[in-house]
Amino acid sequence: MNLLHPGARVVDAATGETLTPAMIDAWSSPGERGPVFMGMPTTVPAIARYLAALRSGRPVLLLDPETDQTSLRALYTTTDVHPDLALLLTTSGSTGDPKLVRLSRSAVLANAGQVAESLGITGDDVAITTLPLFYSYGLSVLHSHLLRGATVILDRTGITRRDFWTAVDEHRVTSMAFVPSQYEMLRRLRFDPAEHPSVRTLTQAGGRLRTDLVSDFAARMEAVGGRMFVMYGQTEAGPRMACLPPERLAGKLGSAGRAMPGGAFAIEDGEVVYRGPNVMMGYAESAADLARGDESGGVLRTGDLGRLDDEGFLYLTGRIKRMGKVFGTRINLDDVERRFPVAAVAGDDRVHVFAEGASADEARALRTGIAEWLGAHFTGVDVRTIDVLPLLPNGKTDYRALEASL
Repeated sequence: MNLLHPGARVVDAATGETLTPAMIDAWSSPGERGPVFMGMPTTVPAIARYLAALRSGRPVLLLDPETDQTSLRALYTTTDVHPDLALLLTTSGSTGDPKLVRLSRSAVLANAGQVAESLGITGDDVAITTLPLFYSYGLSVLHSHLLRGATVILDRTGITRRDFWTAVDEHRVTSMAFVPSQYEMLRRLRFDPAEHPSVRTLTQAGGRLRTDLVSDFAARMEAVGGRMFVMYGQTEAGPRMACLPPERLAGKLGSAGRAMPGGAFAIEDGEVVYRGPNVMMGYAESAADLARGDESGGVLRTGDLGRLDDEGFLYLTGRIKRMGKVFGTRINLDDVERRFPVAAVAGDDRVHVFAEGASADEARALRTGIAEWLGAHFTGVDVRTIDVLPLLPNGKTDYRALEASL
């Protein structure tokens, strides 16, 4: 599999190092089989090794460079792998020995093409890394731009550092991808696209972004002739499935968009079901699973609750597993979070909510407000003040860490 368009470029913002065909050739391993276990830092050599493995037909297990690979190597080392298998990614929020998402070559290529078509990526585009490359959304940015001959600038500093914005301006970056926690940070940083005139596209995925922030950043981009795309996906779909284009954003505020080209959504028993060429082959929980073929048949039961309007725009309403009980009454924890500025988890017949930086008075007011909204006694709601919500590497709330603190 070759994702690399002849005109594509990868440049390290800090060092100026540029990806070359010779770098990829140097990592070639003809005749070798079995998965490549790879911590994926944001560097040119890492991308060269990754592309070399894909080109040679070896599946790549991408990991956080800080991950101890010992247990994973013990669990997944094998030479018996399915010929279609290209990529192995850990499921979001996994701990211990996680199950892996098995993505085929055709699924990876299909999703790169879907994203590129939805965003109108061309060889003139320049993206900058804003997310880890071992995270499916960050990897998707790399894939879609390489496929269309665009440029990817590698940054390791982050959006709060001056070096990041210097790189944006020096390399005339046109596109940036962010998760909700980064948009919250951009608001605090008072991001003004007029100060970075080359930037013409913002994308958002990796969780629900508050509608007021969607409107806010869409307006900021529109003021300078730019665009903002809201997107939705899961690692199991390579990872993006839906796109809400800028011209429909105002009229469909709160929607995750329509299925990208080649895909389709359906609602079955309240659950969002996606069908498309980018759906995973299945999961792997042992080395034997790496030899298995396609077990999904292009169908992904997302675990998300949602609805479709008469134009096929998807609106997400929660997670099937994000449910709790208060004195026997089932509640949707995502509904609590949409209504109040908190992170919510369930336990012992109560809802435990965590509020960043809340004072004692604010915590009491939240407890009363949530209890009244739920129609429950206040003892069914536990409000805890937390300095900063724990986040996973992909920017999503680390609910397991919150649960562990109870």
